[in-house]
Order: sequence, then C-alpha cells, then structure tokens
Amino acid sequence: MALRDTSLPETSGPVRTSGTALVGEERDRLLGGAYHDPHALLGAHPVPGGVLFRALRPNAREVSVLADGVRSPLVSEGDGLFSAVLPYPEIPAYELVVAYDDGEQTVHDPYRFPPALGELDLHLIREGRHEELWKALGAEPMTHEGVQGTRFTVWAPNAQGVRLAGEFTFWDGTQYPMRSLGAAGVWEVFLPGIGEGARYKFEITSRYGHRFLKADPMARLTEVPPDTASVVTSSRYAWNDAEWMAHRGDTPVHRAPMSVYEVHLPSWRPGLTYRELAGELPAYVRDLGFTHVELMPVAGHPFSGSWGYQVTSFYAPTPRLGSPDDFKFLVDALHRAGIGVIMDWVPAHFPKDDWALARFDGDPLYEPGDSRRAEHPDWGTYEFDFGRTEVRNFLVANAVYWCEEFHIDGLRVDAVASMLYLDYSRDSGQWAPNVFGGREDLDAVAFLQEMNATVYRRCPGVVTIAEESTAWEGVTRPTDSGGLGFGLKWNMGWMHDSLEYVQKEPVHRKYHHHEMTFSMVYAYSENYVLPISHDEVVHGKQALVSKMPGDWWQRRANHRAYLGFMWAHPGKQLLFMGQEFAQGAEWSEKHGPEWWLLGDDYHSAGDHRGMRDLVRDLNTVYRDAPALWQRDTDPAGFQWSMCDAADDNVFAFVRYGEDGTPLLAVSNFSPVVREDYRLWAPEQVTAWQEVLNTDAVRYGGSGVQVGDAGKLCPEDGRLRLTLPPLATVWLTPAR
Repeated sequence: MALRDTSLPETSGPVRTSGTALVGEERDRLLGGAYHDPHALLGAHPVPGGVLFRALRPNAREVSVLADGVRSPLVSEGDGLFSAVLPYPEIPAYELVVAYDDGEQTVHDPYRFPPALGELDLHLIREGRHEELWKALGAEPMTHEGVQGTRFTVWAPNAQGVRLAGEFTFWDGTQYPMRSLGAAGVWEVFLPGIGEGARYKFEITSRYGHRFLKADPMARLTEVPPDTASVVTSSRYAWNDAEWMAHRGDTPVHRAPMSVYEVHLPSWRPGLTYRELAGELPAYVRDLGFTHVELMPVAGHPFSGSWGYQVTSFYAPTPRLGSPDDFKFLVDALHRAGIGVIMDWVPAHFPKDDWALARFDGDPLYEPGDSRRAEHPDWGTYEFDFGRTEVRNFLVANAVYWCEEFHIDGLRVDAVASMLYLDYSRDSGQWAPNVFGGREDLDAVAFLQEMNATVYRRCPGVVTIAEESTAWEGVTRPTDSGGLGFGLKWNMGWMHDSLEYVQKEPVHRKYHHHEMTFSMVYAYSENYVLPISHDEVVHGKQALVSKMPGDWWQRRANHRAYLGFMWAHPGKQLLFMGQEFAQGAEWSEKHGPEWWLLGDDYHSAGDHRGMRDLVRDLNTVYRDAPALWQRDTDPAGFQWSMCDAADDNVFAFVRYGEDGTPLLAVSNFSPVVREDYRLWAPEQVTAWQEVLNTDAVRYGGSGVQVGDAGKLCPEDGRLRLTLPPLATVWLTPAR
C-alpha cells in the first residue's frame, strides 16, 4: 500500500448520501463477520443516478474515492462504513484514499475485483479431484486484473462467514470479509498490496455464532512455534537436479540397491539450518554409502517433542530450520550427491490445537462427525474423515505436493495399520463395523489406493512405503489388482523377531532359532524394507548396541554380526542415525547422536569408528553385489545353506543375482570360534573368497578369518570354513 500526495481537486458534481447507508440485518451480519457475499455490499455498484461506493475501513477518519484525478469524499455511516453515490455513468477505475490519525494511504479497493479463482478449480475442489490443490487454496501472491496482491482462499463449508485477519489489520478481521464462492464451500478475497512475508489467519464465524481465528490449512509457510500464524510466501528456487530427476526411476526400486539412513533433521547436528545441513549431511551419507535418507516428518508441527508426528501444517516445512526454499536447497544438495530423499508423511491423524484443523469451521470437518471414529485413542488426536471427498483431496494433493514441489523421492506413510482397522486400539462398543459387518475401514482403504495411484501416475520414480504392522494382505500389490498400491512395506515382523533373538544370551538363542528363520516364510508376500528405526532406540528400548548381551566387546560384536545378517537378508535396509557408530545411549531429540564418541580424545573412539567403517563397507559391498538386491522380491533369488543349526547359533544362506552369481552369507551368533565348520554351497562354485567379515580387526573384531580363498573348496558338496565368533561373513566366488 503506497503513501502518496492526495492534494487533488475534489468532485464538483452533486454527491447523494441520503438512502445510501447500509441498515438492518445485512449491516449486522456484515459487521459481525457472518455475511456470505460482502462484495455485493462493498465496492462500487451502479444505481439510479450514478455509482454507489461503499468501503469498510475501521478506525479511518475519512475515506474518499479517487478516480480520473478527482477525489470524492464518502460519508461515514458509523462502525467503519463509508458510502456515497457519485455521478459516474459507469464504474470508473478508482482507488480509495483512506485517512487515519497518523496519515493517509491510497489503496486499491479489494471489493472491486472479480473472483481470482476459476470455475474449473471450484468444480475440482467440490468433486475432490483437484490434484494441485495448493495452487487453488491458501495464500497465492499474484497479479489480478493488472494489480499485484495476494489471493486468499479457504475451504470452510459450514461457516456463516469468514474474514481475513493479519498483522496488516492488527489481527482484527472486520476490514476484510471474504465471499463464499458457492457449493464448493470455498471463501475468497483478493487483497491488493499484500505480499510475501505477510502474517495472517482466517477469522471464522461458525453456524452457531462462535468466532475464532484459524491458521491456513494450506499455508506453505508458518511462523516459528510457539507462534501460530500463517505467512504469505512464493518460491523462487531454481533446481539443479535435472539429471537426478530424469533418471531416478530408471530401475524399479524393488530391483535396485536401497539402504536408507533415517534422520531427524533438527537433532542430527543440533542448531544447523536446512542450508547448513546441506553442507554436511549429503557428504556424510555419501561417504557411508547409503543410497537414501529418510527424513522424520518435515511438515510443520507445534511441539518439537512429537518429532513431527503431530502435524498442524501439512503444506509447510517446519520453519524452525529455514524457509521452504531452504528445504529445497537441502533436497537439491542430496540429489546432487546421488542420494534419494524419502520423507515421513503422516495422514493418519492430526492434533487438536484449537488454532489448527480441529473443528475447523465450528463443526467436524477434517475429522469424522462420529466421535467413535474421530478420536484416536492412543495419541489424543483426531483421525481424518477418509470418507469425505474434500478431505481425501486435501491429503492426496498433499502427497503430490511434496513430490512435485520439493522433489521428494519417496513417502514413508506413518501408522497405516491405525488407518486400516476401525477397531484399532478400541474395545467393544467403541467402534462400529463397516457396511459389510467387518472391521476394515473401507474409506481409508480407498484413500490409500487413490493416493498411491495418483502419486505413481504423476511422479515417475517416486516410491511409497507403508509402515504397516499387521498381516493385511496386498499392501504392496497394485491397486488394479485390489492391493493398496504401496511400493514397499516396513517388515515389522522381521524387526521384532530378529531383535528378540539377538537380545538373548547366546546360550539361550538355540531356543529362539526360529525367530531368525521365520521371516523367510513370508519374505516374498510383500516388497519389504528391514527397519531399525527411531522407534527401536527410544522410550526405554535402548540403543541397538545396548540391546545386545555380554560385555562391551561382545555387544559390539553382536551389533556388527546383526548388521551383516540384516544387509544380506532379502529386503531393503534402514538404519537410524547414531546406530551406524554404535552409540550406547538412547536417542534424544534434544541432543541427537553422540558425535563426541568419534572424537580423537576419546579412548575408545576406535570402537565407534570401527563400527562406522563396517557400515560403510556393508553399503559398498552391497551396492557392488547385485545378488543382494536384484531379486529381493523373487523367491528364486534365495536359498538356505543352513537353517537348522540351532545348537550352534549359525545361519547361512545364498543370494543369487539375475545372472545366477551367488553370494554366501554366514552368521555365527555364538561367542566361540567354530573350526572346520561344514556348510552346503552351490556346486558350480569351486572356490570362494571372503568379501566382508564383521570380525575384522579394523571394525574392532578379533581378526579371525574364514581361511585362504584357495582352500575354500567344496568336498562332497560341503564347504569347510572357520567361523569367527559373533560375526557375519560374506563370500563370493573366487576370481
């Protein structure tokens, strides 16, 4: 809004003011924030004898119309309303001159503009099919009718009225009532002169007459918590990852190497911004050989202790670490380092903060109206109403938004099981069956199928990953075959069983041998990721190395052997930060990984560096060995070499590449060296060589080797090895 010289001649023609004042119910509803069409009352409208101008400017001393170089004063009606009929034959191009106690402003009148949202947008919103919803709703800086400003739109179908409040109105919504655009339930106003950086909220009057402020559900930038306002923004980022984006989908993910480093950005290196992280994280992850990072939720959340899993701003990266363009800079840096970016996405629930989505327009809107379905019993949050088309659209478009606007390569969908079952964490009487009498949430199923189908159609190369902890059939089956359509699924069964096994003392492990072999019964029922995630190293569960039995050396040896077993097992790998160097303490979001353990002045830094060296070598050998990833979803790519050696705590299996090249993985989860140990091995290989041994001295091990490559020859179909204690070894055909 510009300040300018307004010492212009006033109109010499007659000005009619009698009968122009707004009276009655319309006046009360307009001033009370409960009027659906303020543009019909405000702005300029032809009337007999001229043009009626009416403006709503609370706290103004005077308001005048400036047209054709002539300034014509309006007459105060009280309560901030000013009006007059001016003798124009038609509505002229005009501005308003608004005088306050501290000066004058010449501004465009927001109520002279037609809607800045098209009919096609409204149709798609009403149908729940607007796949670029963020371009239609929210705050969009733009040029409209030749004037620069910002279009504000919000979906609030149950509201009596919606007004815009912001720092530019001292958080009083009176001045800017929004108009309803009809059956779509969308409210809109275009504000000239308002641009990037402006803070705002929507002031909603419910059907019950209650008035309250709400943050924009579609905001693309927010204030830093604990402040809760939405912020007008637009992106100017120029991407530099065209080559990555063009080729990221060349090989289907289930047939490609994939090892994932899970990161909580605010605590990986506490205090670093997105741009500062871009200078450290890509180099670190690339050095360790991980193919992807998985970021714990980045979307805006008010409570940092939720780690991002209680989202209030689904379209805005958390501003704690910088702007949306700063986050794009980090993603771009990871891509240029050859690293894919997976983001945790949380469509299962949202918190009840009264300034956010909960009871958004005074009624259940994003959440179901049935309290039995609205309340999430575990987390004190609301669940989304997956049966409502507009809510599904909000979430499906959100998935597309992160992939298209931020070049995210994968979405790991949190808490899928809690979405799929109506009786999830509910007792009898606390839930109602579906139309077929079952416990499945059919609306949630339809939503997940729509989300996956839409993302895969629009975003080539993107993978969706389900955190699903039950035996739901077809999680990674295509939607056209009745599946949910995910690309991968976290193998929670493998995680639980294998951790149960390795936490036992070796003398007791023989009674739990099946917990390490059972995963192969169902290994090809879905496309799996093997997750050792943040959930396994918090809340009293202990860090991975601290779960292991024995003294410090045995714990680290168990840790190394377990990772060797995990990297060789069918499925993709995921490891949470800090576990790559065997920190002994649980993770805390307040201080992050214990990097000091790697310092030069720490007497056992070599122990931790050795573990990190192992992870680097695991990733290096893994990526160079197609047998470990090409046939992850093909049963013919796996063969047990020894699965019944319970008394020895030994597991051995062969993985095969597409060309038949084998890799033999042998794990000895006993603290004793096993000399001359006999195993079955593929007959076509006459000599084997060791390519990885978790007992190597450089990793902190005892240095026991399986033997010379030339001596690793089959005899009577058996292979004789020396098995190091608490170790995993990988063998390939000798060259």
